[in-house]
Amino acid sequence: MLHANTILQAAHFLKEGQLVSLPTETVYGLAANALDTVAVRKIFEVKGRPLIDPLIIHVRDLKQAEALAHFTTEAYKVAEAFWPGPLTIILKKKPVVPDLVTAGLDTVAIRMPKHPLFRAVLEKAGIPLACPSANPFGYVSPTKAEHVEKTLGKKIAMVLDGGACEIGLESTILYLGHNEQPKIMRSGPISREDIEKVLECAVAQLEASATKKSNADEESQNIAQLAPGLLEKHYSPRCSIYLFEQGSAPKSSAIEAIEGKKIAVVYQKRPQEDIKPVFENEERFWLSEHGDLEDVARNLFDLMQVLDNGQYCAMSVERAPDSGIGRAINDRLSRAAAK
Repeated sequence: MLHANTILQAAHFLKEGQLVSLPTETVYGLAANALDTVAVRKIFEVKGRPLIDPLIIHVRDLKQAEALAHFTTEAYKVAEAFWPGPLTIILKKKPVVPDLVTAGLDTVAIRMPKHPLFRAVLEKAGIPLACPSANPFGYVSPTKAEHVEKTLGKKIAMVLDGGACEIGLESTILYLGHNEQPKIMRSGPISREDIEKVLECAVAQLEASATKKSNADEESQNIAQLAPGLLEKHYSPRCSIYLFEQGSAPKSSAIEAIEGKKIAVVYQKRPQEDIKPVFENEERFWLSEHGDLEDVARNLFDLMQVLDNGQYCAMSVERAPDSGIGRAINDRLSRAAAK
């Protein structure tokens, strides 16, 4: 655990309008005072994030959340069940929330994080924190402090090292904004089935076809997204990513080899030793010894960061089973692999 003075220093920086990277149970975040538009604008500038992409506000308790949004009966139910934890709820916002945070929308995304360091900073700062992932926009999300130091460390006031993130994938985002059917806007650690059990009703899932293309025309690029993480291409390393289905071999025809560079083949679990290589210069990795999906989620972004070191021209990654947190894993893989 970090010394109490370090937490106080982080809280001081945030109250002074500076940016601090904080660990959460999902990924490392880039935090600023959510009610200070000058500080919030720094998030967009440092990340290179488009202003149409709304931010998630992190709160210490329900009272702080209620000051920012109009809570519904459904919102109270899921907050009681899953907060603090990896669930973001989108609700109608209150006037105190700056339009810059919400991309001009009348809704706001709110989460109560579980990580003890983040919660300690929230307590000492006494302010809600706007906090997207602490990485250049569109790049692989950081799950260790060293990932943040490598890309943003020189641009922000402080990075709090809380060790490796427990979950490793961003929060589930649930839309409860306008008296309509609850809808999952981004898959995450909390599944649709988990939420349906609490709400005792059907929960919709945003279709992949509804996400915004990264290279869309200028007019559509100026339309605010309803939630973060909806661009078709996102979470992407610098080298190319290709996907293959479980039980099948990587597709060699899709990958163009580059002389002097290796191809990383990434399995969900340790592959059998008698599996023949597909590529002449391949190197094998696996995300879990036995295919445990929580291990896969925890290790995915970290391995992508490690392999994005210039030695590999491509990563060929096996998809996960499309259920539970596997949906979230496949969502991140599909966006990372989008061309």
